This record gives sequence, C-alpha cells and structure tokens, in this order.
Amino acid sequence: MIPAKNESKHLPSLLNSLAQQDYAHRARMKVFVADARSTDDTADIARSFADRMDITVIEGGTPSVGRNRGAHQSDSEFVLFLDADVELRDPTLLRRALVRMKSQRLHCLTVDIACAGGNWMDRFLYRANSRMQRLSSWVMPFGTGMFLLFDRKRFTELGGFNENALFAEDFLLTKQISPLRFSVLKGEVFTSNRRFRRTGHARMVFLFFWTMLNSSNRSHFERDHGYWKEAPAAAE
Repeated sequence: MIPAKNESKHLPSLLNSLAQQDYAHRARMKVFVADARSTDDTADIARSFADRMDITVIEGGTPSVGRNRGAHQSDSEFVLFLDADVELRDPTLLRRALVRMKSQRLHCLTVDIACAGGNWMDRFLYRANSRMQRLSSWVMPFGTGMFLLFDRKRFTELGGFNENALFAEDFLLTKQISPLRFSVLKGEVFTSNRRFRRTGHARMVFLFFWTMLNSSNRSHFERDHGYWKEAPAAAE
C-alpha cells in the first residue's frame, strides 16, 4: 500500500525494487497506489507496471486516508505500507519479513531506514532513528510509514491509521502494538533526504523528541507542525 502525490520522480525506483523481490508469490501480490490528486504522471507510472505486478491505482488523500483505503481493499493476511520515496534494494527483504511475521506471530514489523543520498548529517540522523527504533521496541514500539508490515486483522482491530492525524500517524498507530508482537528486521529500506530539506535537521530532531513526549496527547498528532510545506528544489 503506497500513498502518493506527485511522486513521478521516486515511484519508479520503488516499484522496480518491488518487482525484483524474490518472494515466491510476488506476481500475485496486490499493490495499491493511493493517488492524492497528483498533477504529474504518478498514476500513469504506477499503471505502467501492470505487466510486472498486480497493481491498482485508487483515490488517495492524506497519508492516513490513502493507507486505510488500500488496506480496506486488501484481503490478504498481511498488509505492507510503504512510502513512495523508498527503495527495497535487498531483494530478500520482503520474503524475510513475511517469514518473521509468520514464525513469530507478530502484529507489526519494520526495518531500519537508510538515506540514499544527501550529506553526512542526513545519513547520521537516519542511523540514529534506526537505533532509537530498536531500543524503543522493548518498551513502546514505533515504526515509520516507510516500511510497516502489519497483520491485517490486528490493523483492523486498532482502527487503522487515525485519519484526523496530520503528523506522525505511523507513530500514533504503532505505539499501540505490544512489544511482544513487534519486531525490527535486520535490513533496511533506502529513502531520500527530502524530509530534512523540507523541515531542517534541527527541527526534525526537535519534532522527534517532542512527539515522544507527547505520545499520549492526541491533539499533538492532529497538527501538521509545518511538516508538509514544500521542499526546496535542491538535488536529493
């Protein structure tokens, strides 16, 4: 399940990487792209992969709305949420994630996040995020929408992503998972550095810790905190 808006630059890399996964049932895996009224050719790019995977473009909205709409159309045991600007460079990642989910009867699984480009600060902060993600999984799990594999039944029981949330909707949902049913798989997805370009390094760090402190304050997640302003046009 991939929420997308004007993702013509990044979406091909993600879909190519999905098509190269060695998961035995990949060809029958349903892929939903929730297009939030893109003004570029995001939807056409998604449909162009129809000869390589079972892909459907659906109406999107906010990330929460788009993810929920895709999940509601799924009838599989598990549902995988991905951001449009990530890439699964390890072709074994999906297969290993599903094996872990089934063997340990998990409700949710995520992976580390790495930065595909950018500068040393971008890469350092993503490594720090991954370390915090692993440490917190023992007490209060959290994962990002860049890669979240859910047991669909548990996802439904939790009510899915809060559609009133404008910020950190992935944190808001995953913190409800029991540490005994959550895991961080060895491996990583690669993402762009646009979040840091859009928001700035210092503010991203501030928002991370401020969100942890406000984990029980629902109104915190219903403000966008300026996170969705357009990123500068610098190269990623």
